[in-house]
Amino acid sequence: MKLDFIDLGKLSISKANMRYAKKAPDVSDILPTVRARGVLVPLIVRPNCGPDAYEIVAGARRYTAAKIVADERGDGSGDPLPCAILDEGDDAAAIEASLIENVARLAPDEVTRWETFTKLVREGRDPADISATFGIPEPGVKRILALGNLLPRIRDLYRREEIDAATVRHLTLASKSQQKAWLALHDDPQSYCPTGHQLKAWLFGGASIKTEHALFDVEASGLAVIADLFGEDRYFADADAFWTAQNAAIDARREAYLGDGWSDVVIVPPGEYFHRYDFATAPKRKGGRVYIDVRENGEIAVYEGYVTAKEGKRLERGEAIDSAPKAPRPEITRTMQTYVDLHRHAAVRAALTRHPKVALRLMVAHAIAGSHLWKVQPEPQACRNEAVRESVETCKGETEFDTKRRAVLDLLGFSPEEPTVTGGNGDGFGLAGIFLRLLDLPDRAVMDVIMIVIGETLAAGSAAVEAIGAEIGIDMAAYWQADEAFFEALRDKEVLTRIVAEVAGEEVAAANAKEKGATLKRIIRDHLDGANGRAKVEGWVPKWMAFPPSAYTARTGNDPDPAGPGAAIALPAPAKAGTEPQAERQAA
Repeated sequence: MKLDFIDLGKLSISKANMRYAKKAPDVSDILPTVRARGVLVPLIVRPNCGPDAYEIVAGARRYTAAKIVADERGDGSGDPLPCAILDEGDDAAAIEASLIENVARLAPDEVTRWETFTKLVREGRDPADISATFGIPEPGVKRILALGNLLPRIRDLYRREEIDAATVRHLTLASKSQQKAWLALHDDPQSYCPTGHQLKAWLFGGASIKTEHALFDVEASGLAVIADLFGEDRYFADADAFWTAQNAAIDARREAYLGDGWSDVVIVPPGEYFHRYDFATAPKRKGGRVYIDVRENGEIAVYEGYVTAKEGKRLERGEAIDSAPKAPRPEITRTMQTYVDLHRHAAVRAALTRHPKVALRLMVAHAIAGSHLWKVQPEPQACRNEAVRESVETCKGETEFDTKRRAVLDLLGFSPEEPTVTGGNGDGFGLAGIFLRLLDLPDRAVMDVIMIVIGETLAAGSAAVEAIGAEIGIDMAAYWQADEAFFEALRDKEVLTRIVAEVAGEEVAAANAKEKGATLKRIIRDHLDGANGRAKVEGWVPKWMAFPPSAYTARTGNDPDPAGPGAAIALPAPAKAGTEPQAERQAA
């Protein structure tokens, strides 16, 4: 093999090249580099038919890019390309060379690129020059160069893929001391090490507010700002200082709206939300208000020309909205209000530690009504199979639970037609109203409410169901008996044979082992019903339904129901012979 420079006109793509095709290959990624520096890596070629003619075994994309650049410059010949010339006629060697060059090439990771780009910067290249050479957008070059501000060990963790790109991005917001503190957490197996978006909250002490949300001039405010080293996101270093300036800007905007003739400007504080579907639109001349929705992340949304839904209906009837007198200026500032709120909050939660009965009722109220810090939702018992859904809705367990749920709804003063107790169904009462109602109830009644709340929010198919069933010692025969939906879902021939053995005996199972599934199901039905001369079997439940569950076969799990919501659930090993389930205990 020898090296030489060969004119473009003497080169063509070999059929042995893995990129050989009638359609030209995509060269958009390497074209900027070829424009700026030409072809730097030699093509692999071999002699072809004709004088001084060569075919390209590897390097078709470089050759195509060089031709495009030559056409752009208007000189079809272009610069000669560096080539490594193989011996003539060795097709195997040509195919191997093409495959090795195209398959074995791996894109360098970002840390390797940083090392290379850093060397170029030391040689006097700027990001724009590097961008033009490598075909990478200039912000991308700056992002890679920003990795140099991280501690070397963090870069190594990223190179070894032990931390992801989101974590590295947020670590560029950290000072060197914060980076060292984060590494200490990373090295300690007993500590929680924040990553991804949790890392940002850790760096800012739980409050990360972007400068883009400020209503005031950030530069003129003099507030400390932290920018990630990629230069894309900027955050306030002091959240309290931000809110002082932001609240002043909100108050100024409110005064401007009032001065512009709006009847009222309502500020919706963080933690509360302005839901447009709860309001109706109304122009300024008909009493429309301005609502300023303040989000916890510092973002502000302004809604002009809205009234309450009730007032909207009055406007539709042609009635005027009573113009309420403007609220007097509050005697304390928003900052002072925050100060008061936080101190009262600290005192209340400290005192709650000495009043467990009050705390218990407050927790139940949160589970029922919800809040911006609580999200509780009932188990949907979802299933696309209508027969299974109807079976569950009409079973004894669900009927008994629904009866007790209606009693609790009545106890709380809710409508008996409410579908659930939990999940925010106490909207008409509010969190505080439900809490005060619970304070009036005796402990026994509160326990009734808790039992319904936990029953509604217990996840189907979860480990909690298994643990509770085993602890209470539930006898499923008291709650369930085989129905049409059960037999429809029962399709495994091996399982059907084992169930026949359970209800009819091994001899009957062996005699009918080769029968169809429908025959086996009929035998099981007859024994459970005591029909067609077969002995009636009382209290039978399939092994999977018992507490604890077991399997009929040596297979490791049961297939997920394609019409149901769950995935496959591995069944535990069968219980040891001679063990008895714990007797069912009734709640006191």
